[in-house]
Amino acid sequence: MDFLQYDFMQRAFMAGLITAVVCPLIGMFVVVRRQSLIGDGLGHIAFAGVTGGYLLGIYPPFAATILTVGGAVGIEWLRQKHREYGDMVLAIFFYAGIAAAIIFSSMTKMPSVGLLNFLFGSIITVTNKEIMLILVGTVIVAVTLYLFFDRLMLMALDEDVARISGVNIGLVNLAFAVVTALVVVVGMTVAGILLVSALMIVPVATGHLLKRGFKTTLFYSIGYSVFSVTSGLTIAYYLDIAPGGTIVMNAILCYLITLFVKQLHYRYKTIG
Repeated sequence: MDFLQYDFMQRAFMAGLITAVVCPLIGMFVVVRRQSLIGDGLGHIAFAGVTGGYLLGIYPPFAATILTVGGAVGIEWLRQKHREYGDMVLAIFFYAGIAAAIIFSSMTKMPSVGLLNFLFGSIITVTNKEIMLILVGTVIVAVTLYLFFDRLMLMALDEDVARISGVNIGLVNLAFAVVTALVVVVGMTVAGILLVSALMIVPVATGHLLKRGFKTTLFYSIGYSVFSVTSGLTIAYYLDIAPGGTIVMNAILCYLITLFVKQLHYRYKTIG
C-alpha cells in the first residue's frame, strides 16, 4: 500500500470510500422499487449539466448538481401524473438529457479530456473541492435517509400499504428523487456518468443473492461496494488502467463469483 503516500491517491481513496457507502444506500431502494435504470437517465441529465455549466462558465459539477436535481424532481412530478407510463417519462428525460449534452458540447470548446473524465470517471485527479462537494452531497443523503428510512422501506415494499398507513407518498418520493440525483453526481467523479448507475445497482444485486433481510442485505451491499472500490483503485494503480471501469468490473466479478458459490452450495445441499 505504498501508493497511499501520494496525495492524489489519498484523495482518490477518500472519494472512493465515501461513494462506495452512499451508492448502495440509495441503490438498495432503487432496486426494490424496480427503478434500476433511473441512474442512467439522471446520468445523462448530469452530463447535460456538465457541458452546459462549462458553456456558461459555471463550475461543471455544481451545474450538474442543479440540473440533475431539477431533472429528478421533474421525473417524479410527471411520474405521479402518469403512473401507468413511468418508463416512458424516464425515457423522455433520458433522451432530453443526452440531446442537450450533445448540443452544449458542440457549442462549447470544452477539452475532450475533460469530457472523457466526466463520462468515464476521474477519481485519480479528484480535487479537494470535489471531495467537499461529495461530502456535502453525502451528508444530505444520509440525513434524508435517516429521516425517511422507515417510510421509504415501507413504500419500496408496497406503496399502496404505505399510503393507507398515512405516509405522505408525494413528499417521500420527492425527497428520494432529490437524493438519488445527488448520489448520481457524487458517483460521477468516481465511476463516471456512464458507469455510476452500475455502482448503485451491482453491489445491491450481489447482496440480494445472499437472501437476507432488508437491512442485512444493505450492509452486505455496502461491503461489496467498498471492496470493489478499494480493490479497483489498487489494481488500476499498478496496471495503469482506467479506475472507473476497473471498479465496476470488480463489482461485476463479485456478483458472478457470489452467484457461482451460491449455485455450488445449492447443488451440494441438493445432492446431500
